[in-house]
Amino acid sequence: MKEPEPQPQPHPRTMGLDVGSKTIGVAVSDPLGITAQGLETIRRRNKRQDFEELERLLREYNVQDIVVGYPLRLSGSEGVQSEKIRQFADELRKRFQRNVHLWDERLTSSQANRILREADLSIRKRSQAVDRMAAVLILQSWMDSRAISNQL
Repeated sequence: MKEPEPQPQPHPRTMGLDVGSKTIGVAVSDPLGITAQGLETIRRRNKRQDFEELERLLREYNVQDIVVGYPLRLSGSEGVQSEKIRQFADELRKRFQRNVHLWDERLTSSQANRILREADLSIRKRSQAVDRMAAVLILQSWMDSRAISNQL
């Protein structure tokens, strides 16, 4: 009797998060780690439900690394929001045993709004998509910087 062929394991992916007080924008890399695609935006309820939803996505997309947008002031200094995000990232590390990276997210929300405005979306549709688009921009810029450093 012939041994069954081993099934190829899906390539581990990277997830990008734009964490806000009301929502979490989510993006995930393609299987080759080249492009970022937006997923749903998580409407925050409480820590338990937020983490359950993230856990479902981590499993579904075979996520190995998580990139969390890190809100710095325009000057580059940290503020109150930076500390909250650092604590959130620490909790992700402990809870999910994944690599968690903080990534400078300055201007990603304004860039996301500009892209969506240029796409001629209504204000209502823009507000629904801006967190997801910001997560895409955070993840894509992180992946691009790694690709560049790997080429050097």
